Amino acid sequence: MSFIENPVYVLGVLCLMVIASVYASKTKLGKNFGAALLVILFTAIMANLELIPSASNSIPLYDGIFTYLAPISIFYLLLGVNLTSIKKAGAPMIILFLIGSLATTLGVLLAWYLISPQDILGEDGKIIAGMLTGTYTGGSVNFNAVALEYGFQERGILYAGTIAVDNVITTLWIIVTLSLPVILRTFWKDKKVKTTKPDMEGVDSEQLNFNSLIWLLFLGVLAYYISELVSNAVPQIPSILTLSTIGILLAQTGFVRKLKGSHFLGLYLVYIFLAVIGAYCEISSVIELQEVGLTLLLFASAIVFLHGIIVIVLGSLVYRDWEMISIVSQANIGGGTTAIAMAESFDRNELILPAILVGTLGNALGTYLGFLVVYLL
Repeated sequence: MSFIENPVYVLGVLCLMVIASVYASKTKLGKNFGAALLVILFTAIMANLELIPSASNSIPLYDGIFTYLAPISIFYLLLGVNLTSIKKAGAPMIILFLIGSLATTLGVLLAWYLISPQDILGEDGKIIAGMLTGTYTGGSVNFNAVALEYGFQERGILYAGTIAVDNVITTLWIIVTLSLPVILRTFWKDKKVKTTKPDMEGVDSEQLNFNSLIWLLFLGVLAYYISELVSNAVPQIPSILTLSTIGILLAQTGFVRKLKGSHFLGLYLVYIFLAVIGAYCEISSVIELQEVGLTLLLFASAIVFLHGIIVIVLGSLVYRDWEMISIVSQANIGGGTTAIAMAESFDRNELILPAILVGTLGNALGTYLGFLVVYLL
């Protein structure tokens, strides 16, 4: 095992990238990007320079972060959320998310006829269309659910290339959605959807202490374990749904409200997750596929571009809140975790809970839409 595959070394680099992004985001130039975007960019550079593993030579540490840290980060963020915030922010987010899911499905169907990926990909094109529909509705869970059903993971380099394309496009879309509100406001002024405040208790003033830390770590592990037990007993219930429910219920109790630091602990884990997203943004895997890779890149780009156009047009007719539309679009394309990070970047803490909820809705909806697209094509 080379030193760049050493999990302790890699974890150290990921933590260092989080530190670098937080400090960089406080500079005059860095403020325009935000820590969430910078940590992805910094880690992507490290991975493409082969200083840490990327998608093609992924290590178990990355899987562990996706499997454990990302869901638990959602749990910790939920512990600081006041449930009353969903009364006003929840309905608009859910409506916009459903519009975004429709935009993804329409985007896939339109891109299929515009790009004609089947000419290069053959029958695999339909499966890839279904996989991309799933992941651009809910996330990688849906991507893999469609892939496993058709045994697509056995396609080797094509499977790895599709993952690489997905990560590249997702990363680019994070950049786009972070910039979108500023760009759109120059043409069409928006109006923020009013939300209940305060929605997060003690976010700016909470200080993590030892007693809070020992309880938070225990509750995070326990909640995750319970969610896995429920998922094993009732496979139809996604584990993230159970984990989110536990977090929401605990957040309403007096004991958990007294615990300090859950927000910052959850945010730190989100940044570690985003760092791995950056590491997975591997340009070389797409290049190696040559014509197939170019087709995949064009197809995925067209899907996300069309999704963006449709969700902006339809979304503006319902709620012309560019930041909320960007967060919802990111919940579709990048998943609930990146949507949370975007809500943080926009300083829209009241949208954290709705972002988590629509992310969970995407996990439930994405696989069905993915199979629907395969059937239609």
